[in-house]
Amino acid sequence: MQALKGIKVVDLSRALSGPFCSMTLADLGADVIKVEQGPGGDMSRTWGPFDRGVSTYYLSCNRNKRGICIDMRKPEGMSALHRLIDSADVVIENFKPGTIENMGLGYEVLSARNPRLVMGSINAFGADGPLSDWPGFDQIAQGYSGMMSLTGFADGDPTRTGTAIGDMSSGMWLAMAVLAALLERERTGRGQHVGSSLLSSLVGLLSVHGQRYLSLGEIPQRTGNAHSVIAPYGVFETADGPLNLAPITADMWLRLCQLLDLPTLPDDPRFASNEMRVAHRDVLKSILEERLKTRSKREWSELFVDAGLPAGPINTLAEVFDDPQVRHCRLVETIEHPTLGALRQVVTPVARYGTDGATTVTRRPPPGLGEHTLEALREIGFDDGSIDALLAAKAVYQGAVAVRQSAAAERLMEATR
Repeated sequence: MQALKGIKVVDLSRALSGPFCSMTLADLGADVIKVEQGPGGDMSRTWGPFDRGVSTYYLSCNRNKRGICIDMRKPEGMSALHRLIDSADVVIENFKPGTIENMGLGYEVLSARNPRLVMGSINAFGADGPLSDWPGFDQIAQGYSGMMSLTGFADGDPTRTGTAIGDMSSGMWLAMAVLAALLERERTGRGQHVGSSLLSSLVGLLSVHGQRYLSLGEIPQRTGNAHSVIAPYGVFETADGPLNLAPITADMWLRLCQLLDLPTLPDDPRFASNEMRVAHRDVLKSILEERLKTRSKREWSELFVDAGLPAGPINTLAEVFDDPQVRHCRLVETIEHPTLGALRQVVTPVARYGTDGATTVTRRPPPGLGEHTLEALREIGFDDGSIDALLAAKAVYQGAVAVRQSAAAERLMEATR
């Protein structure tokens, strides 16, 4: 899917939330130029684990982008950045509120130069308000939003999700807001400033739990992997690992008992109704698991699904990426990386749907630091002499590790190829 082909995005963001947003736009066809502060670059480049010296964290959220390295503390670097933004349709940033304005890159300044510009901002707790200056860490926001209070076992600690859901969901919300702003620009001719935050994105995901409190005043308690009001429903052990099982209706409950050869179980007073099964869920779980441990999680899942019972194995990542359905859905693509060789990556799933069903998402590997600095500057009108001056002033950097490389040296390299 290349729906955003022709849209130019300048990505000023770091770490995960903003880069995940801009990668989503890049996967949809936008030309995303990742701007990194010179000479060190995005902080995520230093976060492990590493694949032959390259951060897997950085690799996970920066494909399909070009990279430029600018020292924004220098007037020459900031002037070059302004010219780059003048040529853009979208700017993405995730600085602490007020920082982008202090840098001279606030929306009012940028839109005065480029009225069609759409700016997308992500912060931790909102652009203003009493907590707007709190730092943006995913787990802090997960706790503050109430999400952690819903996650984990009743007798254990509140638990964060296994992935940085606040960072990633705020990136997704912002990508949607940017798309809507671009659509509105087609009608009005003007851009606008849109935003999201880790806090708002997580509160927006509270869903039925949030509505339960707002409507009834009830505060849901943690129930681990068990459903709060349905039993049996949740995680059950098999011969080779856990599976999820969700027989949510009375008819499904009876079918489950038949399939497990427990025909008398529905007549047991402890399990005669859903309410009684919830009250005795631990005893019921033990009885069911005694039978479930006679087969593998995959065998049981297929038997249950064939009988019309919702079920599925709880896979490890090794099982996920070897799974025939995951492979069929082409959720992983391979791109050639200049130092790592064949690089497999999880793709943005919405970008998989095209008229021929065979659209490739991955066009570029995540860029090296400053990999496309000279290319991007030339595209916005800098001549070789101007680029040489910027390199000499260390206002911009070119190269995978921000090695200072003059435009003249690059021309010599090109001439000798």
